[in-house]
Amino acid sequence: MRRRASLVLLALAVFCAALAPLMRWYMYPRLAKIPANQYQETVLEAAPATLLDYGTLQPRKVPKITIVQTLKGNVERSREIEASAGRDVVVWDSLAYVIGPDGKMVSQVPERYVFDAHTQDPVHATGESVDGDPVRREGVEFKFPFFTEPRDYLYFDAQTRTSAPIHYVGPRTFHGLDVYYFEQTVPWTKVPFPKKMPIEGIDPATIESGLGTSRWYTTKRMFWVEPVTGAPVNGEEIHSEELRGGQLAANAPGQRLVVFQGHVKMRADYLEHTVDLVAANRTKVLVLHTYAPIGLAVWGGLLCALALWLEARTRRGRTDAPPREPVAVAA
Repeated sequence: MRRRASLVLLALAVFCAALAPLMRWYMYPRLAKIPANQYQETVLEAAPATLLDYGTLQPRKVPKITIVQTLKGNVERSREIEASAGRDVVVWDSLAYVIGPDGKMVSQVPERYVFDAHTQDPVHATGESVDGDPVRREGVEFKFPFFTEPRDYLYFDAQTRTSAPIHYVGPRTFHGLDVYYFEQTVPWTKVPFPKKMPIEGIDPATIESGLGTSRWYTTKRMFWVEPVTGAPVNGEEIHSEELRGGQLAANAPGQRLVVFQGHVKMRADYLEHTVDLVAANRTKVLVLHTYAPIGLAVWGGLLCALALWLEARTRRGRTDAPPREPVAVAA
């Protein structure tokens, strides 16, 4: 019985030892990915803020501006791109919807973001856009790669339609999670007007070409990123927009008219939900990448040691057994 048990234990040890690297280097790269049907809604607020009153063309202080950011996975489009790209692709249709203190729309900017489900690298495909304008992204947006490294990354800015380094500042602890803190400052840059304006009948092209007024923007972007999942658990922006020159800003000091200024932060309830969600996903990724492979390797070693110990006891028992005396057989 001991011999049979040792063979069974040895077989289990071999199975665990073989499964450990298989899970780490075969299963993890294939199973750790962003789901194509993901839906996420985040509410951010700037309280207080400065907002342009389009009726008087004067900036005014307001108690709060709300930004609703939605990300919706476009499963049908992702399958179409996967068929030609030959890899797992995620298509996010996002919308940044800005609401003033009166509950009315201030601006809305849709995006279509196409990226590799495993690496989060951009996938350039038809439909990749910001506010209906075709773009070609470089670097990351919304999410960093799995196992984010403590280094600078290229980050795509939707306002300027360009990518620039977002700088790794250092490690932090945020709501009990070990995170990496990143910062990016976008200098004052001339940017397009949103196609959807807060006043009906106003054509963005008319403002710039007919009235000679341009839109400028700057921001300081801050992310607290959980490195295992690459998901930001918190994001903030110190954001400013201005109208410059032309008829609309002719009477403003320096012909610079503030459109929006504020420190945008995630609302407390959404912040707590995001932290809990990222913590749960962190555990799932670590199970595939670290916990299960190491656990299987350890169990394989223990089972192998136990099998050898049982085999040694079996052989020692045979050696120590007294010799049998001959049995007389009657003639």
